[in-house]
Amino acid sequence: MRRSLRRIGPWRLAVTLLFLALALFIARYSWERVPVAADIERMLYDLRATATAPKIEQDSRIVMVVFNDQTLIETGRRSPLDRVTLAKALAKLDALGAKAIGIDILIDQATPEDAQLVDAFKALRTPTYLAFVSAETNPDFVEFGQEEFLRAFQQSIAGGAVKPASVLLEQDRTDNVIRSWPHQPANLPPLLVNAMTAVHPEFRQYTGAIRFRAPVDAERPVFAKLPIQLFTGDFPADALRDQIAGRYVLIGGDIFDVDQFETPSTRTDGGTTIGLEVHAHMLAQLLDGAMFKAVPGWLLWTAAILVIIAGALTSMLDVRPWLLGLILIAQIALILTIPYLAQAQNVDTQFLPVFGWIAGWFLAFAAVGTAARAVGSEQRRFAQSALGKYLPRDVANLIMRDPDRLALHGEKREIYALFTDLEGFTKLSHAIAPEMVAFLLNRYLDMLSETVLRHGGTIDKFVGDAVVAFWGAPIARPDDPDRATAAALAMYEAGEAFRRSAPQGVPPIGCTRVGLHFGEAIVGNFGGDGRIQYTALGDSMNTAARLESANKQLKTTILVSETVVTRSTFAHFRPMGRVAVRGRSTPFAVYEPVPHLPIEDVTRLTALVAQFDEGDFQALEELEAYAAEHPEDAAIANLVYRLRTVGPGGSFVLD
Repeated sequence: MRRSLRRIGPWRLAVTLLFLALALFIARYSWERVPVAADIERMLYDLRATATAPKIEQDSRIVMVVFNDQTLIETGRRSPLDRVTLAKALAKLDALGAKAIGIDILIDQATPEDAQLVDAFKALRTPTYLAFVSAETNPDFVEFGQEEFLRAFQQSIAGGAVKPASVLLEQDRTDNVIRSWPHQPANLPPLLVNAMTAVHPEFRQYTGAIRFRAPVDAERPVFAKLPIQLFTGDFPADALRDQIAGRYVLIGGDIFDVDQFETPSTRTDGGTTIGLEVHAHMLAQLLDGAMFKAVPGWLLWTAAILVIIAGALTSMLDVRPWLLGLILIAQIALILTIPYLAQAQNVDTQFLPVFGWIAGWFLAFAAVGTAARAVGSEQRRFAQSALGKYLPRDVANLIMRDPDRLALHGEKREIYALFTDLEGFTKLSHAIAPEMVAFLLNRYLDMLSETVLRHGGTIDKFVGDAVVAFWGAPIARPDDPDRATAAALAMYEAGEAFRRSAPQGVPPIGCTRVGLHFGEAIVGNFGGDGRIQYTALGDSMNTAARLESANKQLKTTILVSETVVTRSTFAHFRPMGRVAVRGRSTPFAVYEPVPHLPIEDVTRLTALVAQFDEGDFQALEELEAYAAEHPEDAAIANLVYRLRTVGPGGSFVLD
């Protein structure tokens, strides 16, 4: 942890923590305190509440009797509503045996028909509750003078079956949608639905979500709605008895532009709900005792913290993009699904910051992911630089993109193994100052390393002044034999350039000798828990080393086994006879790459050696003649000597 914090750095850590704190704030308070997010939270809640709303047949316990637009036309009265109509309807409803009557109509101003209405109220035997609001709790709709008239009128009918009841409904201040039961101040009469029935008195303190229900059949709404005209004319009363007797009757307006409210279903249906129907839903909820369970604050904090942790941890997963996408989708789906399930189980999800959880998740994902990517980028650059010390740049880039390409265990591979050695460097190191030894060695190894990487090889190790490299792992290429051969030639030339550029006072430096062989090896990361090395092991490496040391005996500078020659497209290989090395039971032919030699000479020498192996001694004489023509070519003279010594088909045993 301390190492990770050091890698992040204090400024980046401070910014990351700041964004995590912001993510936590959004995940906890997006319903109440985050602009725009609050609107989205309410939209999500409305969709949940509508989707999980119980679907029922028409509720037979409650009936609404309404003043509608046709009533206004017939009575010629709009505001206040015709009180004679109300008086006649009350008398008939009382006679039909209503269980209780709730009136969502304010009697807040005088009319000539008030005396008739007062008489009707006083004659009622059915428990009746008349709407009351105060200027203090509803200042936008009621003035103090209206409240005074309300109180006076209520006083004039006191003592009978009629009692005041609050009809206050509360809209969400963010979007004016009715979602919750209103607060019930002590200075107001009981809420209308609480007053109409004594069951479940705990609802007197309830301020949670309203349970809005939906009809099974759109043609039969949840609550029956009867026009008040049915109860004022000559329509037979007995025909209405079954719809009124023993039921809770709510009287109010169903007028086009009056007392219309948005509810959660407005999001999907587009319509509004009359206040009287909101009271009906609340009354049904009370009768069923369907009180939504509130989510405690500590649980909201816990959920917010878990969401932030999930986002942060997800950003640090080292998985393939498609799998990360699935994990992300699964978590977002879970965040969206849990509130739906909770809502369906009568949990009040009204204040769940679901959008805040998602936004907080993404913010935590981005904050921690950015910090992790920044650290990872630095580590990646370091790792890429480290890989670039012994792998070609394109191979290092490929492995950084797909680490599985670099085996973390030993695997059998066919490789082109190369060994080099700087002639006489050990003796030289005793003759000059240690500082000069270090300078020369570093410069020499740097030149050869750059040559290996430029030709696409992998640097295995340095052993003193020797360079060990190979081609074919971790990435194999079709032209690896040509790359390895070209590298061998270039490394020899680099060694010659190093000799020529030696500082003054440094004794003469020997040539660079190279051995190259193709064969199987075990390649991978080897070592202990604390240190590993990517290397190649096996007979191929040993054979390449033997070929490098054989250069001294054969008077050559580069020796390549026939396994390389048969795979390479390089044409300038001249044969150097057949040799036997320690550790291998079968002799094999070796060659020297000679790009400076005319191809005609290469072809001639190859043919002469092949003829001698078949027993043609005339070919040996021609080789001797060729050697005499080129006295500076010690390798050819040595070849003639060895062929004469071992005879046709023989092999020279290396020391």
